Amino acid sequence: MQTPQQQYAAKICSAEDALEHVRDGDMIVVPTGVGEPPALLTALSARRTSFHDVKVAQILAMRKFGYFDQETSHHVRHAALFFGGASRSAGQGGWCDFIPNYFSEIPVLIERGLMPSDVVFAMASPMNEQGFFALSLGTDYTMAAIARARAVVLEVNPGVPFAHGQCHVHIAQVTAIVESNDAILEVGLPKIGQVQEAIGKYVADMIDDGSTLQIGYGGIPDAVVMQLTHKHDLGIHTEMLGDGILTLIEAGAVTNRRKTFMPGKMVATFALGSQKLYRFMHHNPMIEMHPSNFTNDPYIAGQNDNLISINASLQVDLLGQCGSESIAHLPYSGTGGQVDFVRAANRSRGGKSFIVLPSTAKDNTISRIVPVLAAGTHATTSKNDVNYVVTEYGVAQLRGKSAKQRAQAMIAIAHPDFRASLREAADKLCVL
Repeated sequence: MQTPQQQYAAKICSAEDALEHVRDGDMIVVPTGVGEPPALLTALSARRTSFHDVKVAQILAMRKFGYFDQETSHHVRHAALFFGGASRSAGQGGWCDFIPNYFSEIPVLIERGLMPSDVVFAMASPMNEQGFFALSLGTDYTMAAIARARAVVLEVNPGVPFAHGQCHVHIAQVTAIVESNDAILEVGLPKIGQVQEAIGKYVADMIDDGSTLQIGYGGIPDAVVMQLTHKHDLGIHTEMLGDGILTLIEAGAVTNRRKTFMPGKMVATFALGSQKLYRFMHHNPMIEMHPSNFTNDPYIAGQNDNLISINASLQVDLLGQCGSESIAHLPYSGTGGQVDFVRAANRSRGGKSFIVLPSTAKDNTISRIVPVLAAGTHATTSKNDVNYVVTEYGVAQLRGKSAKQRAQAMIAIAHPDFRASLREAADKLCVL
C-alpha cells in the first residue's frame, strides 16, 4: 500500500493536464473568495473554447478570470451563488447562471443532488504527514462537493494555512494535485466614512461584554468592529474571518471564554483578509473552520447566548422587509448568510440582529428607507425576522411591533429630507 507521500507524488500534474478531468456539461465547484484556485481557473479560461456547457459554481468570485466572457459563455460560464465585483456585470447582463440559496443550505443542496458537483477545483494547504490537506480559506460547501464529485483537483499552496476543524481532505480523496507558490490574494478592510462610523457607534453601544459576534463584510460592519476594542470577553461564531476580527483579538477584546457553544473556540467557514490573518490561522488551536451548514445553521449558531448578528442591506421598507441583494431587478450580491444569522440571533438567549445601512444613496438623492421595496427587488430578510434596523440617524427596533409602530420607527431613522414623503406614503398604505 502506498504511503500518503507516494500517493501525492503520483498525483502531481500541471494545471493544463488537470483539465483532462473536466467533461462537457460538468459543474465545477469552487470555494468562496480567496479559496478559489487561480492556476486552475486561469488554465480553464485559456482552454474554455474546447469545452461545451461547463459551469463554475462559486459563492463569491474574487478575480475576473478569462471565462467571465459573454462571447464564450456557452463553452464555460459562471454559476453564481452570490455576486461580487468580478461577477456582477455577468449577472446583470444575464449571461451567467444564478442559483438562489441560503449559505447554510448549499451543502445540503449538494448532498441531496439538487445542485450538481461533478468536479471540485480548490486551494489547499500543503499535506501533513498523515496525508491531510486543509481547505481553510474556503471550507463552506466545498467539503460536501468533494464527497459527491467525480474528480477532486487541489491547488496546493504553502501560503494556505493548515487550520483545525472540519476542513480536512485526505490524499485518497484527491484525483490530481497542482502545486503553486503564488502569493495568496489579500483583501483589505473597506473604507469607513462618517456615516459608517455613526452607524457603527449605535450598534457598538448595544453590544455587551461577553457577546458572541457574527460580522458580515463591508464598511459598516467593520465600523462596528473598530469601536469594540474596549469590550471584554467577546466570542466569534461567524461565516467570515477578516482583519477586523483579528484587530479585536490583538486588542484583547476577543477571548471566547464566555461562549456557551464551543467555548474557547472561534468558528468560521471562510477567510478573507491579509497575509497576517492567514498566518494567524495556521495551526491555531483557537480557530476552527467548518462547513457552512454548521457555522450558519440557525439552530447551531443560536446555541450561543447573546449572539450578535451585523449585516448590511441596500433598502428596507416601512414594515422592515430587506432588499439586501439587488437594485430593483438587477442582482447586486446575494442572500449569503444574512437570513441564517438573523434567525440564529433571534433564537439566541439575549441575541440581537442588526440590519445596517446608510439612510440615503447617490449623494442624498435617494432614500434607502422606502414605503415598499422597489418593483422586482429580490427580498432577502422578511419583516417577521428583522430585529434592529440602524442608520446614521438612529435605531429602529421592530420585533413585536405593529405595522404602524414599525412605520413610525423606520421614518424616524430615515434622512430628514425624506421623512415627510415617507409619512405621506405611509398614510396611503394605511400603516400610519
